[in-house]
Amino acid sequence: MPDSVNLDNISIVLHQPRFPENIGAAARAMRNMGIRELVVVNPENFDVVKIFRMATHSAADIVKRIEVYETLREATSSYHYVVGTTARLGGQRQLIKSPSTLAQKLIPISKENRIAIVFGPEDRGLTNEDLHYCHELVNIPTAEFSSLNLAQAVMVMCYEIFTVSRESKKKFAPRLAARHELDGMYDQLKDILVRISYINPENPDYWMNNLRRFFTRMELRAKEVSIIRGICRQINWYGKKRYEDGLREKKDQM
Repeated sequence: MPDSVNLDNISIVLHQPRFPENIGAAARAMRNMGIRELVVVNPENFDVVKIFRMATHSAADIVKRIEVYETLREATSSYHYVVGTTARLGGQRQLIKSPSTLAQKLIPISKENRIAIVFGPEDRGLTNEDLHYCHELVNIPTAEFSSLNLAQAVMVMCYEIFTVSRESKKKFAPRLAARHELDGMYDQLKDILVRISYINPENPDYWMNNLRRFFTRMELRAKEVSIIRGICRQINWYGKKRYEDGLREKKDQM
C-alpha cells in the first residue's frame, strides 16, 4: 500500500523576501498543495494587507499563522531536516537533487521529523552562509532563463512533495537531530578544532564546510550529536588537565 507524506511536518521558509505580494502568492500555492506552515525571515516589507490580497480568502488561515523571525538560524533551529533551494550551481553547491528526487526522500523523513524548505530573496537567492543551515539542496531545472518567481518556485516544490506520495512505498526514517542541536555541535567542534590546531583559525569556516558536508551525509540523530559533543568536552577536559599537570611539574622542579 502506498505511503503518504506527512504534510503537517513540512514548512515553507521564505528568507528575506522583498515583496509582500510574493509572500501572499506563496501562501496561496501552499494552500493548493495542502501545506499550511509558512515561516518568514527578516522580510523587507511585511505589509499584511498586500499579503492577504494575494493569498485570497482560501489561504487566509496560513497568513494568520505566519511565524516571523529575525535570522535564518533562529527560524530553522527547531527543524530536523532543512532543504535549501538554489538556482546557482557549482562551488559549494555540489550535491543537488531535483524536486521529484528530493520529494521521494522527504516522504519517510516527514513521518518523525519536521522539515523546512527554504527559499532565498527574490534578487539573489540563498548565500553560501545560508547554506550552512541546510542538509540538502534542490534545484528546479529550467531552460535558458533560470530565474523563477518566488511563488512559482514554492508551487513546484509543494506540488512535487504532494504528488510523489501517491507512488511511494513505506520506508523507515528515524527522528533526526534538530537544527539547533546540529548548530550547537558545529560551534563546539569549530572551537575545539581551532584550539588543538586541527583547522586554520584564520579561516575556520572553510575547513568546517567539509565537516558539515560529511556529517550531513550521515543524517545524524540527536543521540549521535550528543556523543560527538561529549567527545569534544572530553578533549577539552583532557587538554586542560595536561596543561595544569605540566604547570605543576614545572613548579615542582623549581
